[in-house]
Amino acid sequence: MHLTRFRLNTARPGARRLLASPQSLHAAVMASFPRLLPTDGTAQGPRVLWRLDHNARAEVLLYIVSPDRPDLTHLVEQAGWPAAHSSETPGWHTRPYAPFLDRLAQGDTFAFRLTANPVHHIRRKDGEPTKATAHLTPSHQMNWLLKPERQERAGFLINEKPHDQRLLPAGCTDKQHPHDGDRYTLTVRDERTLSFAKSRDTRPAGPKVKVVTVTYDGHLTVTDPHALRRTLTQGIGRAKAYGCGLMTLAPVPAG
Repeated sequence: MHLTRFRLNTARPGARRLLASPQSLHAAVMASFPRLLPTDGTAQGPRVLWRLDHNARAEVLLYIVSPDRPDLTHLVEQAGWPAAHSSETPGWHTRPYAPFLDRLAQGDTFAFRLTANPVHHIRRKDGEPTKATAHLTPSHQMNWLLKPERQERAGFLINEKPHDQRLLPAGCTDKQHPHDGDRYTLTVRDERTLSFAKSRDTRPAGPKVKVVTVTYDGHLTVTDPHALRRTLTQGIGRAKAYGCGLMTLAPVPAG
């Protein structure tokens, strides 16, 4: 497994076109693997995951987790800094991921980031099949990730804040939603609604795909290293082809 980081040059038209189309960006990511077909990778094995981090207007980072080492030369030429490209400075950074994954141990604590597509299944009418519907409020988006069975399957537990660091004594703002407020070291931000035509449908008025994404930042504790390794290489939730599901870990900042 490999973890790759690539910075997009947002001043370039090619970068702006990719940022405007998750389908195009997904195709560009998949084109980075000469031996990997788009259909490779299943729910039972490693797959290609990617995520965009919009840290600032001029700093957009693309992260990729993949079984094979990628070649992002085409992305450098289209959306990077081609003049700075060389064999010594290829324009992206790739590191082996397996050593970090192998070191994961129960009780380890990390800061994490995840962009996901939090949905729930509802039935609008009796007898109608359920339909996946996006959570649209920060409260429900937060509760989606805090769901105990989701955390258990993923191999982690999101940390609670010490009581003396909570703004409210109970750590929540709504008794009906005990996960709200500042009880947990978890924030939800950067909600985006992606809307684009279905694949191979070029009609201007054709059906659109809509995906709501949000970014989670927080702290977690490893409860099941094997399950967490699966989470980090297979992703969480839906819409993985559109930049969702990739969780990354980092040391907890000091202090």
